[in-house]
Amino acid sequence: MTKADLVVRMAQASGWSKAATERALRAMLAGIRTSLKRGDAVTLVGFGTFTVARRKPRTMKNPKTGQSVTVGGRVPRFKPSKELKQAVR
Repeated sequence: MTKADLVVRMAQASGWSKAATERALRAMLAGIRTSLKRGDAVTLVGFGTFTVARRKPRTMKNPKTGQSVTVGGRVPRFKPSKELKQAVR
């Protein structure tokens, strides 16, 4: 499912226009992104929790150039809720 497909389904379920639904979806995603940037967790009851985790820095080589690059730092994580896990089974 793409973002456009999700917008269509949300618009049908809510009775809103596709334009209004897309704005609402963009605002929700921006809110989640902003909270994660600050290091806050975002919990959507019945869906799951978005958090930020620290990944230990490590040195890798760029396969194209052979140059050493350090990767790591903060990465987003998602833990599905029990209800979501059961729905997918």
